[in-house]
Amino acid sequence: MIKLDNFSSFFVANWKLNGNFKFIDQFISKISLPKDSSKCVVICPTSIYLDYISKNKMGFYLGAQNVSQHKDGAFTGEISADSLDDINVDFCIVGHSERRQFFFEKNEEINHKSENLIKNNIVPIICIGETLEDKKKGITNDILEEQLKKSIPISSNFENSIIAYEPVWAIGTGLTPTNDEINDTHSFIREHNAKFNKFKIIYGGSVKANNVNEITSLLNVDGALIGGASLKSDEFTKIIQD
Repeated sequence: MIKLDNFSSFFVANWKLNGNFKFIDQFISKISLPKDSSKCVVICPTSIYLDYISKNKMGFYLGAQNVSQHKDGAFTGEISADSLDDINVDFCIVGHSERRQFFFEKNEEINHKSENLIKNNIVPIICIGETLEDKKKGITNDILEEQLKKSIPISSNFENSIIAYEPVWAIGTGLTPTNDEINDTHSFIREHNAKFNKFKIIYGGSVKANNVNEITSLLNVDGALIGGASLKSDEFTKIIQD
Protein backbone atom coordinates (compact mmCIF):
# COMPACT_ATOMS: atom_id res chain seq x y z
CA MET A 1 0.00 0.00 0.00
CA ILE A 2 1.12 3.55 -0.76
CA LYS A 3 2.52 5.26 2.34
CA LEU A 4 0.24 8.28 2.65
CA ASP A 5 2.49 10.06 5.13
CA ASN A 6 5.07 10.47 2.37
CA PHE A 7 2.83 13.11 0.78
CA SER A 8 1.66 16.53 1.88
CA SER A 9 -1.16 16.79 -0.65
CA PHE A 10 -3.18 14.68 -3.08
CA PHE A 11 -4.59 15.60 -6.49
CA VAL A 12 -7.03 13.03 -7.84
CA ALA A 13 -8.24 13.22 -11.46
CA ASN A 14 -11.68 11.64 -11.85
CA TRP A 15 -12.24 11.21 -15.58
CA LYS A 16 -15.71 9.75 -15.01
CA LEU A 17 -17.18 8.25 -18.23
CA ASN A 18 -14.69 9.95 -20.54
CA GLY A 19 -11.56 9.09 -22.48
CA ASN A 20 -10.21 6.57 -24.99
CA PHE A 21 -6.78 5.31 -26.05
CA LYS A 22 -6.05 8.41 -28.15
CA PHE A 23 -7.10 10.72 -25.33
CA ILE A 24 -4.96 8.83 -22.80
CA ASP A 25 -1.84 8.89 -25.00
CA GLN A 26 -2.21 12.62 -25.66
CA PHE A 27 -2.97 13.42 -22.03
CA ILE A 28 0.02 11.53 -20.65
CA SER A 29 2.35 13.05 -23.24
CA LYS A 30 1.19 16.61 -22.49
CA ILE A 31 0.88 16.82 -18.71
CA SER A 32 3.78 18.11 -16.68
CA LEU A 33 3.98 16.60 -13.22
CA PRO A 34 5.08 18.69 -10.22
CA LYS A 35 8.73 18.66 -9.24
CA ASP A 36 7.60 18.65 -5.62
CA SER A 37 7.65 14.94 -4.76
CA SER A 38 5.43 15.55 -1.74
CA LYS A 39 2.48 16.06 -4.12
CA CYS A 40 0.70 12.81 -4.97
CA VAL A 41 -1.02 12.82 -8.37
CA VAL A 42 -3.64 10.12 -9.04
CA ILE A 43 -5.45 9.49 -12.33
CA CYS A 44 -8.74 7.56 -12.29
CA PRO A 45 -9.94 6.47 -15.76
CA THR A 46 -12.86 4.22 -16.57
CA SER A 47 -12.13 0.63 -15.59
CA ILE A 48 -11.54 -0.64 -19.11
CA TYR A 49 -8.42 1.54 -19.41
CA LEU A 50 -6.88 0.80 -16.00
CA ASP A 51 -4.54 -1.89 -17.28
CA TYR A 52 -3.42 0.24 -20.24
CA ILE A 53 -2.57 3.19 -18.02
CA SER A 54 -0.89 0.91 -15.48
CA LYS A 55 1.57 -0.09 -18.22
CA ASN A 56 2.11 3.45 -19.47
CA LYS A 57 2.04 5.64 -16.35
CA MET A 58 5.00 7.88 -15.57
CA GLY A 59 5.28 9.66 -12.24
CA PHE A 60 1.64 9.44 -11.20
CA TYR A 61 -0.45 6.82 -9.41
CA LEU A 62 -3.37 4.81 -10.75
CA GLY A 63 -6.85 4.98 -9.28
CA ALA A 64 -10.15 3.25 -10.04
CA GLN A 65 -13.53 5.00 -9.95
CA ASN A 66 -15.44 2.20 -8.28
CA VAL A 67 -15.21 -1.37 -6.98
CA SER A 68 -17.66 -4.12 -6.10
CA GLN A 69 -18.66 -4.67 -2.50
CA HIS A 70 -18.32 -8.40 -3.24
CA LYS A 71 -15.08 -10.37 -3.24
CA ASP A 72 -16.27 -12.82 -5.92
CA GLY A 73 -19.37 -14.69 -7.04
CA ALA A 74 -22.28 -14.39 -9.47
CA PHE A 75 -22.29 -10.61 -9.85
CA THR A 76 -22.23 -9.91 -13.59
CA GLY A 77 -20.43 -6.72 -14.57
CA GLU A 78 -18.80 -6.10 -11.20
CA ILE A 79 -15.05 -5.68 -10.60
CA SER A 80 -13.49 -6.93 -7.39
CA ALA A 81 -10.77 -5.39 -5.25
CA ASP A 82 -8.68 -8.51 -5.97
CA SER A 83 -8.89 -7.73 -9.69
CA LEU A 84 -7.86 -4.11 -9.15
CA ASP A 85 -4.90 -5.30 -7.11
CA ASP A 86 -3.84 -7.62 -9.95
CA ILE A 87 -3.41 -4.64 -12.30
CA ASN A 88 -1.55 -2.52 -9.76
CA VAL A 89 -4.27 -0.04 -8.84
CA ASP A 90 -3.10 2.15 -5.94
CA PHE A 91 -6.27 4.12 -5.08
CA CYS A 92 -10.01 3.78 -5.61
CA ILE A 93 -12.82 6.33 -5.32
CA VAL A 94 -15.79 5.00 -3.35
CA GLY A 95 -19.13 6.58 -2.56
CA HIS A 96 -18.85 9.40 -5.09
CA SER A 97 -21.96 11.57 -5.06
CA GLU A 98 -22.87 10.38 -8.56
CA ARG A 99 -22.72 6.76 -7.38
CA ARG A 100 -24.89 7.63 -4.40
CA GLN A 101 -27.35 9.67 -6.49
CA PHE A 102 -27.66 7.71 -9.74
CA PHE A 103 -26.81 4.19 -8.59
CA PHE A 104 -28.41 4.47 -5.16
CA GLU A 105 -25.33 3.35 -3.23
CA LYS A 106 -25.82 3.25 0.52
CA ASN A 107 -23.35 3.95 3.30
CA GLU A 108 -23.16 0.28 4.26
CA GLU A 109 -22.26 -0.70 0.69
CA ILE A 110 -19.52 1.92 0.62
CA ASN A 111 -18.25 0.54 3.92
CA HIS A 112 -17.92 -2.97 2.44
CA LYS A 113 -16.17 -1.64 -0.65
CA SER A 114 -13.66 0.29 1.43
CA GLU A 115 -13.00 -2.75 3.63
CA ASN A 116 -12.26 -4.91 0.58
CA LEU A 117 -9.89 -2.30 -0.83
CA ILE A 118 -7.94 -1.99 2.40
CA LYS A 119 -7.56 -5.79 2.56
CA ASN A 120 -5.98 -5.60 -0.90
CA ASN A 121 -3.64 -2.72 0.03
CA ILE A 122 -5.56 -0.24 -2.14
CA VAL A 123 -6.30 3.17 -0.60
CA PRO A 124 -10.03 4.00 -0.65
CA ILE A 125 -10.87 7.64 -1.30
CA ILE A 126 -14.15 7.73 0.61
CA CYS A 127 -16.51 10.48 -0.55
CA ILE A 128 -19.03 12.25 1.65
CA GLY A 129 -21.14 15.33 1.08
CA GLU A 130 -24.48 17.04 1.53
CA THR A 131 -27.13 18.01 -1.01
CA LEU A 132 -28.32 21.57 -1.56
CA GLU A 133 -31.50 20.70 0.33
CA ASP A 134 -29.42 19.49 3.29
CA LYS A 135 -27.41 22.71 3.20
CA LYS A 136 -30.54 24.89 3.15
CA LYS A 137 -31.91 22.97 6.14
CA GLY A 138 -28.70 23.58 8.06
CA ILE A 139 -28.04 19.88 8.60
CA THR A 140 -24.76 19.52 6.70
CA ASN A 141 -22.79 18.36 9.74
CA ASP A 142 -25.49 15.87 10.71
CA ILE A 143 -25.42 14.34 7.22
CA LEU A 144 -21.62 14.16 7.17
CA GLU A 145 -21.46 12.63 10.63
CA GLU A 146 -23.91 9.91 9.58
CA GLN A 147 -21.97 9.20 6.38
CA LEU A 148 -18.66 9.04 8.24
CA LYS A 149 -20.09 6.75 10.89
CA LYS A 150 -21.60 4.28 8.42
CA SER A 151 -19.38 4.55 5.33
CA ILE A 152 -15.95 4.18 6.89
CA PRO A 153 -14.97 0.69 8.09
CA ILE A 154 -13.40 -0.07 11.46
CA SER A 155 -10.17 -1.06 9.72
CA SER A 156 -9.88 2.36 8.12
CA ASN A 157 -7.27 4.76 9.52
CA PHE A 158 -5.08 7.71 8.50
CA GLU A 159 -2.47 5.36 7.05
CA ASN A 160 -4.77 3.46 4.69
CA SER A 161 -7.70 5.73 3.77
CA ILE A 162 -8.46 9.22 2.47
CA ILE A 163 -11.67 11.18 2.99
CA ALA A 164 -13.01 13.38 0.18
CA TYR A 165 -15.54 16.07 1.05
CA GLU A 166 -17.61 16.89 -2.03
CA PRO A 167 -20.78 18.91 -1.51
CA VAL A 168 -23.23 17.41 -3.99
CA TRP A 169 -24.53 20.82 -5.01
CA ALA A 170 -21.02 21.84 -6.16
CA ILE A 171 -20.36 18.87 -8.45
CA GLY A 172 -20.18 20.04 -12.05
CA THR A 173 -22.20 23.17 -11.32
CA GLY A 174 -19.40 25.73 -11.21
CA LEU A 175 -20.51 26.56 -7.68
CA THR A 176 -18.21 26.17 -4.71
CA PRO A 177 -18.59 26.82 -0.99
CA THR A 178 -16.69 29.79 0.38
CA ASN A 179 -13.17 29.11 1.59
CA ASP A 180 -14.37 29.54 5.16
CA GLU A 181 -17.14 27.00 4.59
CA ILE A 182 -14.70 24.49 3.11
CA ASN A 183 -12.19 24.92 5.91
CA ASP A 184 -14.85 24.80 8.63
CA THR A 185 -16.39 21.64 7.18
CA HIS A 186 -13.00 19.94 6.88
CA SER A 187 -12.30 20.99 10.46
CA PHE A 188 -15.59 19.44 11.58
CA ILE A 189 -14.75 16.16 9.81
CA ARG A 190 -11.33 16.07 11.41
CA GLU A 191 -12.31 17.08 14.92
CA HIS A 192 -15.80 15.71 15.63
CA ASN A 193 -14.31 12.24 16.17
CA ALA A 194 -10.74 11.58 17.28
CA LYS A 195 -10.56 8.71 14.76
CA PHE A 196 -10.38 11.20 11.90
CA ASN A 197 -7.92 13.66 13.39
CA LYS A 198 -4.94 12.55 11.30
CA PHE A 199 -6.80 11.57 8.14
CA LYS A 200 -5.91 13.22 4.84
CA ILE A 201 -9.05 15.10 3.78
CA ILE A 202 -9.34 16.41 0.23
CA TYR A 203 -11.98 18.67 -1.33
CA GLY A 204 -13.99 18.01 -4.50
CA GLY A 205 -16.50 20.19 -6.29
CA SER A 206 -15.83 22.43 -9.31
CA VAL A 207 -12.09 22.60 -8.60
CA LYS A 208 -10.24 24.50 -11.34
CA ALA A 209 -6.84 26.08 -11.92
CA ASN A 210 -8.17 29.49 -10.86
CA ASN A 211 -9.38 28.34 -7.43
CA VAL A 212 -7.29 25.30 -6.48
CA ASN A 213 -4.50 27.25 -4.82
CA GLU A 214 -6.90 29.08 -2.50
CA ILE A 215 -8.66 25.83 -1.61
CA THR A 216 -5.61 23.63 -1.03
CA SER A 217 -3.83 26.30 0.99
CA LEU A 218 -6.58 26.12 3.63
CA LEU A 219 -5.38 24.70 6.93
CA ASN A 220 -7.59 21.61 6.93
CA VAL A 221 -7.48 20.75 3.21
CA ASP A 222 -4.99 18.15 1.98
CA GLY A 223 -5.64 18.27 -1.74
CA ALA A 224 -8.38 18.05 -4.33
CA LEU A 225 -10.63 15.64 -6.20
CA ILE A 226 -10.91 17.08 -9.71
CA GLY A 227 -13.60 16.24 -12.24
CA GLY A 228 -14.11 18.17 -15.49
CA ALA A 229 -10.90 20.18 -15.20
CA SER A 230 -8.88 16.96 -15.07
CA LEU A 231 -9.84 16.18 -18.68
CA LYS A 232 -7.81 19.11 -20.00
CA SER A 233 -4.08 18.39 -19.81
CA ASP A 234 -3.09 22.07 -19.66
CA GLU A 235 -5.67 22.87 -16.97
CA PHE A 236 -4.75 19.80 -14.93
CA THR A 237 -1.05 20.66 -15.19
CA LYS A 238 -1.76 24.11 -13.78
CA ILE A 239 -3.76 22.55 -10.94
CA ILE A 240 -1.01 20.16 -9.86
CA GLN A 241 1.79 22.66 -10.41
CA ASP A 242 0.32 25.51 -8.32
